[in-house]
Amino acid sequence: MTHGVTAVTEPGTLSLCEHEALLVKIDGDSFRIEPKDVRALILHGRVVPIVQVRRKIPGDDDCKVKDTFIEGHAAINRAGKAVVFYTRAGHYIVPLVSFHRVARGEAVSAPLFPLISDCQDGPA
Repeated sequence: MTHGVTAVTEPGTLSLCEHEALLVKIDGDSFRIEPKDVRALILHGRVVPIVQVRRKIPGDDDCKVKDTFIEGHAAINRAGKAVVFYTRAGHYIVPLVSFHRVARGEAVSAPLFPLISDCQDGPA
């Protein structure tokens, strides 16, 4: 008897990238939370931007132009136990303890989970 293995894919991941910035990957798109913003979120509970850097390489010129777009924001939820990512691609959540471990380099990555609206807060 053979048992099939079903691959479980998460909609997104959180990982540490260069210079202590956090990389947020959602459905194939990559976003960043800059190191100063990671500290502001963790230490002061501030809402911080999630940015996407797009590089343009013009035709004959050797100059590279970087455009930075704010694609959403991250905030600690009301209960103080999770970080919520609000982006154009959707809303996602990760436990605060997982966010801390990735930010400190103790974990390589953490999965993001889709945020489902709470019926107690009224209609979405």
